[in-house]
Amino acid sequence: MCGIVGYFGPQNPKEVIFNGLRALEYRGYDSAGVAILHQGEFKRVRAEGKLDQLGRRLESESFDGHLGIGHTRWATHGLPIERNAHPHCVGGVSIVHNGIIENHAALRADLKAQGVECSSDTDSELVAHLISQEISGGRNLLQAVLAVLPRLEGAYSILAVSKDQPNEMVAFKFGPPLIVGVSAEEVVVASDIQAIVPHTRQVIFLEDQEVAHVQGTQVTLLNHQGQALDKKPTLVDWSQEKAEKQGYPHFMLKEIFEQPRAVAQALAPHLCLESHQVQLDCELEESFLKDIERVFIVGCGTSFYAGLAGEYLIETWARVPVEVEIASEFRYRQPVLPPQSLVVVISQSGETADTLAALRLVKEQGVQVLSICNVPNSSIDREAQAHLYMNAGVEIGVASTKAFVSTLAVLNLLALALAKAKDRLSGPREAELVQSLLALPSHMETVLAYEKFFAEAAESLKAYRGFLYMGRGIHYPIALEGALKLKELAYMHAEGYAAGEMKHGPLALIDSHMAIVMLAPKDELYEKTLSNLEEAKARGGQIISIGTGEDERLKSLSLHYLALPQTEGLLMPLLEVIPLQLLAYHLADSLGHDVDQPRNLAKSVTVE
Repeated sequence: MCGIVGYFGPQNPKEVIFNGLRALEYRGYDSAGVAILHQGEFKRVRAEGKLDQLGRRLESESFDGHLGIGHTRWATHGLPIERNAHPHCVGGVSIVHNGIIENHAALRADLKAQGVECSSDTDSELVAHLISQEISGGRNLLQAVLAVLPRLEGAYSILAVSKDQPNEMVAFKFGPPLIVGVSAEEVVVASDIQAIVPHTRQVIFLEDQEVAHVQGTQVTLLNHQGQALDKKPTLVDWSQEKAEKQGYPHFMLKEIFEQPRAVAQALAPHLCLESHQVQLDCELEESFLKDIERVFIVGCGTSFYAGLAGEYLIETWARVPVEVEIASEFRYRQPVLPPQSLVVVISQSGETADTLAALRLVKEQGVQVLSICNVPNSSIDREAQAHLYMNAGVEIGVASTKAFVSTLAVLNLLALALAKAKDRLSGPREAELVQSLLALPSHMETVLAYEKFFAEAAESLKAYRGFLYMGRGIHYPIALEGALKLKELAYMHAEGYAAGEMKHGPLALIDSHMAIVMLAPKDELYEKTLSNLEEAKARGGQIISIGTGEDERLKSLSLHYLALPQTEGLLMPLLEVIPLQLLAYHLADSLGHDVDQPRNLAKSVTVE
């Protein structure tokens, strides 16, 4: 959510900050602005809407300073209009802010009682007023920030500058990420690494309640009490070219086509090609795995649906009971976590606020936490005791694709490692499953050929008033994920259901204007799934079915039938989700929607 960029250095701050904000566009936003030093003052330029609007306003603006801050805002408090856009400037202080100041009402009332008038409806502006008051009382920028910190409640990352100290920035956080990139000539502060890597790969990840004091190119790290910290920069392995579209019309389509490679990269560290064995590299000892009595999987949105698939995998292979939890619910109840439990937290960004809070709750109870993330050194990755990585590469599209399939691949590995530790997986069967895993990228390449089908079918498919996605067993979570993708991208009514629940409500929705997307591979529930399909067809449902091979029975029931390659039954989700992604992508594109940046959504949800 939101994007922060701050710059000190010899380059044109306008160009650096604007390009940095462009690199963070995927995070989701509805207004943008910059404040850059010019003739001893911070000149502010803001605009409602996308960065193109801000870019047009900046074309005729020039700045003679070497310091500035910028922001893309995702509205929380106050409408997405220009006066609520960041940066917020009070006196000589300018700030940008990600997150939510939860005690904003009390702070606003206190400021109002002092005769202070606010020019926006945001909680963010209040922080600028508080810092400005402290500076008016004789403190410098760093001292003012340290004085204000104890008054702030909530989740925030903030970057502040003052005209009185034209070579300085102060960055501080509690919750959303904030990163400082350092080099001999310049410093870049940003909410995500993409804005930093064009300038340096030496970065400092701020932890909660840490403060970064930038003085020229010198960066000092302090705790919230102002005591110096000994913290060295980290060298990040990140290439800017990875975030280019490379000829695709949208990042999302590029990332859908990168999925075979993403799955191969997710599997590679954990499979021995010579012996065809699973060798899980995640800091969990085999003796610990052997003693696990229960697994909890926690995530939000797409990560939650991947976790639901993981439940089927772990319970089938390892015979360990699994509970899958929505992070925002898990953190606010009182979960009972037996001592011999493993909690798996899933987050593509590694910064999801509810999932991070759930992780901290679990650690307080002394239970082991395994994280599955796509971003090394993210908050969740740093705080978990054990780690698995999606290795999907940069994912720019807000609607997750390759991170989802990489998570499924990693959950397969975890399930098999647990099964091995508990002596539930024989050597020959393990070798057979490893061979099936290694064949997945090739099968996925085959399934990607359906891109042409959906590109052609989108015009007719968008005429339906809604879509019901259904499946049984491990295919039910994939139905949920498919429906989520259509809602996210095409803004159409879509629901995912367990096919056996069709008679318990969804059947009332089915007529000739309702599309039924049925996942029906040939498995032990195939006949029951076909019975559900017969009921839907009898009521006029327009059926798009996804099955295995040349299935004439399924084809005869369907308006469109898509055949997938045969593979191990529990690996089918990695293949069948691809047509669902392509369906959502092409429908959204044919409707003229912004596929990479769906309305009202953000890539990384770092506040509640």
